[in-house]
Amino acid sequence: MAGGGATLMAGMRARSAAGRVSNQDAIWFKWMLISLAAMFLTLMLVLPLAVVVYEALSRGVGTFWKAAVDKDALAAMRLTLLTVAFAVPLNLAFGVACAWAVAKFRFPGKSFFVTLLDLPFSISPVIAGMIFVLLFGARGVLAGTWVGNWMAENGIKIIFAPPGIVLATIFVTVPFIARELIPLMQAQGREEEEAAISLGATGIKTFLRVTLPNIKWGLLYGVILCNARAMGEFGAVSVVSGHIRGKTNTMPLHVEVLNGEYQFAAAFAIAAILVLMAVLTLVAKSIVEWQAAREFARLANAEGAQ
Repeated sequence: MAGGGATLMAGMRARSAAGRVSNQDAIWFKWMLISLAAMFLTLMLVLPLAVVVYEALSRGVGTFWKAAVDKDALAAMRLTLLTVAFAVPLNLAFGVACAWAVAKFRFPGKSFFVTLLDLPFSISPVIAGMIFVLLFGARGVLAGTWVGNWMAENGIKIIFAPPGIVLATIFVTVPFIARELIPLMQAQGREEEEAAISLGATGIKTFLRVTLPNIKWGLLYGVILCNARAMGEFGAVSVVSGHIRGKTNTMPLHVEVLNGEYQFAAAFAIAAILVLMAVLTLVAKSIVEWQAAREFARLANAEGAQ
């Protein structure tokens, strides 16, 4: 018995020592991964942004301010904000309708429709811009048709004009809101909507009082991502804009023009303003995530108490 007890104790001590070694290895491995991730983020994200801000202010606040209030820079800012003002609400309406249709209804071709929704992610933004040039350009598909003739007679210009920039931006940002909402709405199911309709609620009331409160945080998150992409889009917008200074240059295009003219201080100044917009977007994203986590925790605690 004594020998068996000694063997048991020795085995327990060996397992305890092995557990301590395993925990030490796990802690070491964890901190190694954290250090590598922090180093990568610092080198690839933090330092480049810091360099942009440093270069923007390296020649003084006066130079920065002069570049920021230049008439071409202000025109680029206005066009960027105008593009966002059209692209985000339109994508919001389409994204909600698309997610609602996919998550709550059954229809033929549903899988193909969801796959088609990812098309802007799978093709180059430059190709997306070329699509609109080939469609609405002077020698495009619509040229010579009644649609093209009507547009020409009424002075409606798409390519090398703000409407083309808005269309290209909408195309590349289409999936953000819909793709954010579809898995969320599928996970929630259709029971609450069906119950509301069975009680006599109309489709609009069901959406406003049942569906919308359940998806509000995911919806805000998708809007923030869509807004960030719309502000920073370069490839598709570059193809359809024509680079007309003061008229069809958005902020990213204006930075490219200034850099090409060796006006580095002005280019970094406009880039720093874009960085500031990106930081504000990240702050808004973090606030939405924090509020969503708080609400989910509150609901989980309420369900646990019941």
